[in-house]
Amino acid sequence: MRRYFSYLFLIILLNISLVAQFGPPENLLSSKLFQSFEKVQPESQLKFALKINIEDTWHINSHKPNEDFLIASEITAELSNNFKLLTVVYPTPHEYNFGFSDVPVSVFEGEIFVGGIIEVYPNTSLGIFEIPIEFTYQACNDVTCLPPNSIKDTIRVEVVDNQTPITEINGDIFSQLELSYVTGSLNKDEDSLVAQLESSGLIISLLLVFIGGLALNLTPCVYPLIPITVSYFGGQSEGRTGKLFILGLIYVLGMSVTYSVIGVVTSLSGAIFGGLLQNPFVIIFIAAVFVILSLSMFGLYEFKLPDSLVMKAGGAKSGIFGALFMGLTMGIVAAPCIGPFVLGLVTYVAAKGDPVFGFLMFFFLAIGLGTPYLFLALFSGKIKQLPRAGFWMEAVKHIFGFLLIGMALYFIGPLLPKDVNTYLLPVYGILVAIILLFIDKKGNEIKGFRIFKYAFALFVLLISTYAIIPSERNSPNWQEFTFEKYEAAIANNDKVLIDFYADWCIPCKELDALTFSDPQVIEKSNEFTAFKVDMTRTMDEKTEEIRDRFSIVGMPTVLLIDSKGTEVRRLTGFVNAKEFLDILLSVE
Repeated sequence: MRRYFSYLFLIILLNISLVAQFGPPENLLSSKLFQSFEKVQPESQLKFALKINIEDTWHINSHKPNEDFLIASEITAELSNNFKLLTVVYPTPHEYNFGFSDVPVSVFEGEIFVGGIIEVYPNTSLGIFEIPIEFTYQACNDVTCLPPNSIKDTIRVEVVDNQTPITEINGDIFSQLELSYVTGSLNKDEDSLVAQLESSGLIISLLLVFIGGLALNLTPCVYPLIPITVSYFGGQSEGRTGKLFILGLIYVLGMSVTYSVIGVVTSLSGAIFGGLLQNPFVIIFIAAVFVILSLSMFGLYEFKLPDSLVMKAGGAKSGIFGALFMGLTMGIVAAPCIGPFVLGLVTYVAAKGDPVFGFLMFFFLAIGLGTPYLFLALFSGKIKQLPRAGFWMEAVKHIFGFLLIGMALYFIGPLLPKDVNTYLLPVYGILVAIILLFIDKKGNEIKGFRIFKYAFALFVLLISTYAIIPSERNSPNWQEFTFEKYEAAIANNDKVLIDFYADWCIPCKELDALTFSDPQVIEKSNEFTAFKVDMTRTMDEKTEEIRDRFSIVGMPTVLLIDSKGTEVRRLTGFVNAKEFLDILLSVE
């Protein structure tokens, strides 16, 4: 290492002497700056590319020269609050062996293209803007290196309204760069994820995504899967561990396939993650599946393979098709509510634009998400192994059937008028409690189960009665969102709080119940112009326009915009009252 620095010191002295006597070589680097649009709209993206020609017999260090003491090439943009640099790309470098390094040095030579993508913020005012671009480099030949230098140029672009047509230019230049427009903006959490995945190999990346899938089980968006899994597998097996494992594996596989397809499609299209649940036909289909499954809990039918297949399989019991079908459906249930990790993965896959890569990433994410349910399936099926089998097992299946019908009502609720949806589940819970207490007598001959059954029914009755009693819940002074009100708030230099929610989103309900109802949060939020945007059904043009304007990918999403009109925080997922209050206090 001492030899490297001694050699480097001699090179620098020689360079200083050469430059002092003769000056740097003329026309060592020539450059020209290109941009993909001369006019852009707010919340759009602009590509830029710097075409650089390097003099023969000279080269410049690449952006990763392999040695710490060498000056890396770097392209930067001087941005105002109106723009954001999303990504930067460099060409594929060449590697050569030099005497001063034991490893090949990574360099650029000849004609190269470097570039990036700049995003225009939604609140950017109309007009002409200049964005300075600087490319820093160190040039060397086979015998000497020059001091670091830079090339400077300026992008001049006009920001126009959404009605003004724009035309893409310089397509031949940008075909030289692997540069794809990015779906949505990246926040700090997403940048960290992208950097981590970019720096890892495929195997390590898949492992990280798998661990991320496991972590999703700590979020409330997957809570509904627990009673559904228990209820389904509780009545689908005779308790043999091998069969339970196979059924659970197929269940998780079905979940993974659906989750992967949804993830790839939404990441490539930019649609809301879990957007299928905004389609009434999909909601009705899911609710119908839950009802059909509940009927098997009440003994109306049993999932069963055709008798011919059963004979060929050596008497294999039913359940495989049912497990796969359940897994495919549960993938949709698991998809809607996302956190920063999945949001970052959606953006990363979209930037890659590779469906195979996207499928792999989301498949391993879903495997991580579904792995605990494999063990839950094993546990659930053991109900059949409990002692003193009898009518009490049928009573357990009835409870599971009621839970499945409750899930069907939960998903169908957003399609009904709000007043009806408010009382739908509480009324159903009261009816179920009455049935279990006074009508369904199965299993009452066993004292222990009877105690459990009555306790469960009373718990449901209390919760449902509490939910049906009208109560005033304090909350911020939410306004109905319109673009006119939003633009007026920005023009007035107001701080703005926007909550994007959906009726099917469990974390959204938790935010309302636990965070937005906190007195300190309410008091501080009075300093903001607060909007609440219902994204339950985004089939209409107005809601789609809102989604596109603010790059909304999943529910919940909470935006915090400061008095300068700059988005300073984007929350995707539940945060408690204390954490949210700290965030509000940080917005100026």
